[in-house]
Amino acid sequence: MELRPYQWEVIMPALEGKNIIIWLPTGAGKTRAAAYVAKRHLETVDGAKVVVLVNRVHLVTQHGEEFSRMLDGHWTMTTLSGDMGRRAGFGHVVQSHHLLICTAELLQMALASPEEEEHVELTAFSLIVVDECHHTHKETVYNVILRRYLEHKLQRARPLPQILGLTASPGTGGASKLDGAIDHILQLCANLDTWRIMSPEQHCSQLWEHNPKPYKQYDLCQRRSQDPFGDLIKKLMKQIHDRLGMPKLNQDFGTQMYEQQVVELSKDAAEAGLQEGRVYALHLRRYNDALLIHDTVRALDALAMLQDFYHRERATKTQILSAERWLLDLFDGYKTMLASLASQGPKNPKLEMLEQILLEQFSSPDNPRGIIFTQTRQSTRSLLLWLQQQPGLHTVDIRAQMLIGAGNSSQSTHMTQRDQQEVIRKFRTGSLNLLVATSVAEEGLDIAQCNVVVRYGLLTNEISMVQARGRARAGQSVYSFVATEGSRELQRELTNEELETLMEKAVAAVQKMDPAEYQAKIRDLQQEALVKWAARAARRESQRQQFAPEHVQLLCINCMVAVGHGSDMRKVEGTHHVNVNPDFSIYYTISQEPVVIDRVFKDWRPGGTISCRNCGEVWGLQMIYKSVNLPALKIRSILLQTPNGRIQAKKWSRVPFPVADFNLVEHCTQNLSDLSLH
Repeated sequence: MELRPYQWEVIMPALEGKNIIIWLPTGAGKTRAAAYVAKRHLETVDGAKVVVLVNRVHLVTQHGEEFSRMLDGHWTMTTLSGDMGRRAGFGHVVQSHHLLICTAELLQMALASPEEEEHVELTAFSLIVVDECHHTHKETVYNVILRRYLEHKLQRARPLPQILGLTASPGTGGASKLDGAIDHILQLCANLDTWRIMSPEQHCSQLWEHNPKPYKQYDLCQRRSQDPFGDLIKKLMKQIHDRLGMPKLNQDFGTQMYEQQVVELSKDAAEAGLQEGRVYALHLRRYNDALLIHDTVRALDALAMLQDFYHRERATKTQILSAERWLLDLFDGYKTMLASLASQGPKNPKLEMLEQILLEQFSSPDNPRGIIFTQTRQSTRSLLLWLQQQPGLHTVDIRAQMLIGAGNSSQSTHMTQRDQQEVIRKFRTGSLNLLVATSVAEEGLDIAQCNVVVRYGLLTNEISMVQARGRARAGQSVYSFVATEGSRELQRELTNEELETLMEKAVAAVQKMDPAEYQAKIRDLQQEALVKWAARAARRESQRQQFAPEHVQLLCINCMVAVGHGSDMRKVEGTHHVNVNPDFSIYYTISQEPVVIDRVFKDWRPGGTISCRNCGEVWGLQMIYKSVNLPALKIRSILLQTPNGRIQAKKWSRVPFPVADFNLVEHCTQNLSDLSLH
C-alpha cells in the first residue's frame, strides 16, 4: 500500500523513532500513515510491540481493517473493546500479539489492575499510537495513561515507548488570543512528549488537491412568528416559579443557562433537606427540556417527552409529596390544550429548511450519502421520527437511521455497541444513505462516499466543527449549517471559524520555535504538570479521608430515608459501587425483568432495576458478579449525610469517605458465617 508524498513527508521523523503528532485534515490518510509507521517499527525494532489507542468503540473495528491491510498477515494483530465479553486477560493478549488496537479505557484498566493475567506495564509497548490525540488533556483517559509515561520519563526509566499522535484538530483550548492558543498547543505537545508537530510543507498543494474542503453554506431561517405551544409551556413554568416563591430566579426559559440553574437548585434543595424544592426543580428541568426539543424539532416531540416523564412519575413513585401532586395536577389540567396546540401550531422553520436541503441533495442521481449532526440523543430520535413521517420526503430515496452513543441514560435512549457497528456497516455499504447522529460520529468515521453533512442547530466548539466537516469525504461535498438568524448557535459557528484560523496560526508558531527553546518549554510544562497532578491527587485523597465511612449515612435522594452507611459500600473493578450489607435488601425492591444492556461483560451481568421500597426512586441495578448478587448504586440517587451536613456528590470518586475494594472471598465467607449464626 503506497503512501502519498505528503504522508511520507509527515512520517519521516517517526520512522527515525521520534515522538511526533501528525496533523492532517480529516480524510487525508492519517490512519494509513500511522499503520505504515507501525509496520516499519515492527520490521526494525527488536521485540517490538505496538498498541493503537482509540476513544470511540466503533473506531476499533475501522482501524483494525486499515492496520490489517497494511500488515498483510505478517504480524499477529488483534482488536479489543469493552463489549467483547469473556476473553483472555489483557496482559495475556498483549504477550501473544505484536499489535493491539483497543479503547483507551481498556488499557487504563489493565495498567491499574492487580490481577496478573489482566495487568500490563506501559513499558511493555515499544510504540503507542494515540488516535484523535487532541483529547490528551486534563483528566481524560488519554492523559491519565500518558501521565504514567511522563512519570517514567522524568524518573529516567528506560526504554520508553515511542509516541505517535494523530489529529485533524488540535483546538485552541478555549483561548481566543494567539498567546493562549500557543500555550494550549505546547501543553498538548508536552502531554504527548512530542518532538515536533508534523504537517506537510513541501507537498501542501498536493494535499489540498487530493483532499479538498467541502463547500460550506449557511442555511438560516427566521424564528417562528407565533409560538402558542412554547408560550403555554413558559406560562406553566412561571406558575411553578411563583409556587416556589423565589422571584430572583432567572426566567430565561428554554436555554442551557436555565438548565444549569435548575440543576444547581435541585442539588441545593437536596442538601438542605427540602424535598419539595428539589421536586419543583426536577419538573422545571423537564419543561425546559421540552422547550429545547420544541426549538429543535416539533411541538409533538416535546409533548411526547413530557407525557413520557409524567407517565413514569405515576408508574414508579410509591410515595407522592404534595408538591408532586400539585405538579401532576398542573400538567393534567393543560395536557389537552398542549396536545391541541402541538398538532395545530406553526411548523418549525429550521425543519422546513432541513427538508429543503434534503430534497435538493437526495434528488441527485449520484447516490448521495449524508449525516445530520444534532445536539442530543433525544433530538436525534425526534429528527429520525420526523424524517419517517414527513410526506414531502417520501418523494426522494432516503433510508435513514440514528447513530448515538453507547451506554445508558436514565433520561433518554441509547445504542448498544453492536447496534452502532451494524448501522455504520449499513451506511458504508449503502443500504442506509442518511445518518442522524450525535457527536459520536464526528470523529474518525471514514465513509469515502459521504457527500452531505448538515450541522443542525448545534452549539459546539471549533474541534467539533472541523471534525464534523471532515465526515464529508466525497468530491463536490456539501457542508450545511442550519440555524436561526441571530441565534447563539450562529454566533458560535462564526466564532468557531475564527478559532480554526487561530489554531492554524498557533500550530505554525510552535512549529517555527527555536528547537532548544521548544524542548526547554516542553520539559518545564511536563514537570509542572506532574507537580499539579501530585497536588491534585493529594487533595483528592484528603477529601476521601474527610470522614470515617461509618460516620456517613446514605439517604434516598427522593424521600430522604436513611438506608445505610458509607462503610457498607465496596468498589467492584474500581468502577461499580455496591452495598455489601445483607440487611440493605429490606430497603429496596428489584424489578422482575433484568436491565437490558446488550453487551457481555467479562465477570458480571445485569440483574433487575433496584428502587427505593419507600418512594419508588430508582437507585441502580442488581449486579450479578461471578454469580454473587450485589446492589450497584448510582451516586445521583443517593444523598450523603455527613457529620458536617448533607452532600450530593456528582461521582463516587468524589465522596468524602474511603470506599474499600470488593473482596469476593471475604464477602462469601462473611455471608456463610452470617447464615451459620442464624
